[in-house]
Amino acid sequence: MQENQSLARAILNSCKLFSAEQLAKIEENRASNPGMGLTEAAVKFGGHREVEVLAALAKSLGLETVDLEKQQPNPEALTKITASAVYQYNVLPFKCDATSMTIVASDPFDTKAADGLRLILHCRVKTALAPHEEVEKAIKKYYGVGADAIEKMIEDGRYSVDEDIGAMTKIDVNEMGEEASIVRFVNQIIAEADRQGATDIHIEPQETELRIRYRIDGMLHKVDVPPQLNRLKSAIISRIKVMANLDIAEKRLPMDGRIGIRIAGQDIDIRVSTMPAAYGESISLRLLAKSGNFVKMSDLGFNDRDFAVVNKIIHRPNGIFLVTGPTGSGKSTSLYSFLHEVNKIDVRIMTAEDPIEYHMAGINQVQMQADIGMTFARALRAFLRQDPDIIMVGEIRDRETAEIAINASLTGHMVFSTLHTNDAAGAFPRLIDMGVEPFLIASAVAGVMGQRLCRRLCPKCRREVPLDRKYYTLPYPPEGETVFEPAGCDECTRTGYRGRRALFEVLEVDEDIEGAIVRRENATQIRNMSLEKGMKTLREDGWAKVFKGVTSVKEIMRVTEEQ
Repeated sequence: MQENQSLARAILNSCKLFSAEQLAKIEENRASNPGMGLTEAAVKFGGHREVEVLAALAKSLGLETVDLEKQQPNPEALTKITASAVYQYNVLPFKCDATSMTIVASDPFDTKAADGLRLILHCRVKTALAPHEEVEKAIKKYYGVGADAIEKMIEDGRYSVDEDIGAMTKIDVNEMGEEASIVRFVNQIIAEADRQGATDIHIEPQETELRIRYRIDGMLHKVDVPPQLNRLKSAIISRIKVMANLDIAEKRLPMDGRIGIRIAGQDIDIRVSTMPAAYGESISLRLLAKSGNFVKMSDLGFNDRDFAVVNKIIHRPNGIFLVTGPTGSGKSTSLYSFLHEVNKIDVRIMTAEDPIEYHMAGINQVQMQADIGMTFARALRAFLRQDPDIIMVGEIRDRETAEIAINASLTGHMVFSTLHTNDAAGAFPRLIDMGVEPFLIASAVAGVMGQRLCRRLCPKCRREVPLDRKYYTLPYPPEGETVFEPAGCDECTRTGYRGRRALFEVLEVDEDIEGAIVRRENATQIRNMSLEKGMKTLREDGWAKVFKGVTSVKEIMRVTEEQ
């Protein structure tokens, strides 16, 4: 042990990166954490980035470093080592010849990998170095997510789902070691989606493959999976249906279910939807964090005018405030931020939701269950006998719900809800089309907020470029002559974007707008009237965020309409 410590100190000394104090700290922490590797300790306690430590170690030990973003492994080398061995040792086969194999690893002192592979391959094994995260990413890219589990299933002949009753309840995806292969694979797919920040997982059987895609920041990305996955699509689909407590024998009808899992100590609620398709059942999973960190209203990204209008409306004693936009535009997040703002000890708030996406303390949240008659309309009627101050309805879908919501607002309640329309002004014709009388709409609706989500530029790699005037269509001068565009780096997985930001248009109903609604004027006339009163359209709000460096011109063009 003393010899090993002396050797470790000698190697780290030769790197000329660490002071005597840093070396002592590295040794002290390694002594108290026997499982910690020398490279890991040097990065964690040595005050240098991993890429710098590896470069110094490679020079000292006479090893090669590899940039896995730019250099690709030899296809022949990838076939020499099984996925199980690659995932077990966390190394990537890189190149080979008749007498040797070069592997890429993140720890040059981990001799277990080299020794184990030498026994398997019966040849000399050489090690090249790359950062731990890059190695993991490359393994998933070239072998596919969950390749080790798929390989094990094929070896074992496990083509049927494990129907363990305990597995149907909450699962900790970090404890995969003792799970059956099919369970491990599904867990790995979900865990990887959560790690990448995906909101949805789509599992789609095709003619020759089982395609898996993640929706990240509103965009779909294909997941690298093992090519032999298509042979096991029935087992994977059945496993997900078992986890969601659905009938695995029913393959002709769409079904909905729910899975409760735990990832890295956080409870995740997954909504499951199945749909029969040409080559098998297509499954969509929506990932929702149960205990969400609510976005404060001040952090939503309102401009000064919109913030003042919305703040005034949500603190009214009565009326309806509608949030409009397509599915996945962040309407629920906005509504929860408003509820969080008005949630006080002297205010009784009741919500009717389908489903309850986030649990909020101090609020009475009710789950809709249409199969037993618990609809939005029925819940609203019951709410009026519960003495609420504020009511939130997940969505106004029909005339009955709309009329009860309007009556609630006219009898002294503040009502929040959502509606599916293209813009804020389109809410009024939509309600009239449902069969609600225009004079009731004009009296009840206090304001409408249209919303979209655009991707936010990665602050690490965005680059400044001159504004191309052909895209700028607003009648007044631009706020600047330069804007930012995406570049792509490791932080944003080469997309140029990290996270999303909301765009808003806030329409406040005043006497003039009320008159237009009663006269049944169309959405364009109402929108033009609101613009004269200071409303900013979604695209105008988008341009303001472009000039602030929040997003790019192309992203605004993608998510908003020219107006």
